[in-house]
Amino acid sequence: MLMPTMPVYLTEELHNPSSVGLALSSYTIGLLCVRPFSGYLVDSFSRKPLYLFAFILFTLLFTGYFFANTVLRVMLVRFVQGGFMGLTSVAGNTITIDVIPSQRRGEGMGFYGVTLNLSMSLAPVVAVWFYNTHGFHPLILLTFLTAVVVVISVIMIRYTSKKPVHRPPFSLDRFILVKALPSALSYILSAIPYGMIVSFVILYGKEISISSPSYFFIFMAIGVGISRVISGKLIDTGKVHSVSICALLCLTLSFLLFSFVHHEWVFHFCALLIGTGFGISVPAYQYIFVNVASPDRRGTATSTYLTSFDIGVGTGTLAAGFIANHYSLSAAFLAGAGCCILSLFVYIFLSKPFYEKYKLLP
Repeated sequence: MLMPTMPVYLTEELHNPSSVGLALSSYTIGLLCVRPFSGYLVDSFSRKPLYLFAFILFTLLFTGYFFANTVLRVMLVRFVQGGFMGLTSVAGNTITIDVIPSQRRGEGMGFYGVTLNLSMSLAPVVAVWFYNTHGFHPLILLTFLTAVVVVISVIMIRYTSKKPVHRPPFSLDRFILVKALPSALSYILSAIPYGMIVSFVILYGKEISISSPSYFFIFMAIGVGISRVISGKLIDTGKVHSVSICALLCLTLSFLLFSFVHHEWVFHFCALLIGTGFGISVPAYQYIFVNVASPDRRGTATSTYLTSFDIGVGTGTLAAGFIANHYSLSAAFLAGAGCCILSLFVYIFLSKPFYEKYKLLP
C-alpha cells in the first residue's frame, strides 16, 4: 500500500521529490540489517512466538507515520519497520515450508506465493484510489487496521514447534546459505526491475499519459495468479530450470517493450507479462534455495532467499530514482531489462550447476 503512494506523498505533500529513492530504500536497508540474523533466530528458537512478537511490533510502528511530517522522520519509521518485517517474513515463510509436504513443495510454495503476490499487486490499486480520495493519514489508518487482522491470523496458525538445534560458536553459514549464493546473485539481478516497477510505475504512467496507471497492478496480479499455480506443479515434476529460464526470458522481453512503447494497451499488456514472469520465477528460486538446505537450515535458506530479493528491490528503487533524475524512467526500465539478461546468464552458468551439485533429495 505504501510503496506506490509514498513517492506521491513525498512529492506532492512534503515537496521533496529528490528524496523519494532514499525514503523508499530506508525500508529495505532496515530489512537488510535484520535479515541475515533472522534465519539464525528462526532456526534456533520457537518459530510461531517469534513470528507473532515481530508482527505485533511491525503493526504498532504504522502509528509512527502520523508523526512523520519530514523526510527524515519518514525514513526513520520505515527503517525500523523494515527491520521487523525482515524477521516476520523469514519466520512466516519458514513456517509455511515446514507444513508443506516435501513432494508438493513447488506447488505449495506457488500457492503461498499467489496469496502474497496478489496482495502486493492488488493492494497498490486500493491504496492509490484511497490516497486520492482520502489522503495519506487515513491510508495509514487503513494499513494499521489491515495489519491488526494479520496479527489475529498469525495467532490462529496451528503449528508444531521444532526443537532448537545446537549451533557452532561462529560460521558464515549460520547466517547465510553459502551453497545458494550463485542463485542469490541471479535472484538479486532479477529483483532489481521489480523494485523499479513497484515504486515508480504510477509516476511513469502519469509521465507517458496513461489514463489509469493503477490498473497496472490488476493486470500484474492476473499474470501472477495464473502463472503461480501452473509453475508450481511444473517445478514438482523436476522442470525447475526450464521454468526459471522461461521466466527470465519473459521478464527481459517485457521490460524492453515497456521501456520503448508508450501506448495504453502495451502498458497493461506488459503488466500481465511482468506479473507472469515474476509469478513463475519467485517460487522457482525459493524451491532452489530450500532444496540445498537441510530441514534445520530452512530459516537460514529463507533468510538468504528473502535478503537477495530485498537487495535487488532496494537497488532497483535507488537506481530508478537516480536514472530518472538524470535521464528518464524509460531509461530506468531499459536498465531493468539489462539486469534480467545478466540474471539469465548467471542462472545458466552459475546457479544451475551449483544447484545440481548440492541439491538434497526431498
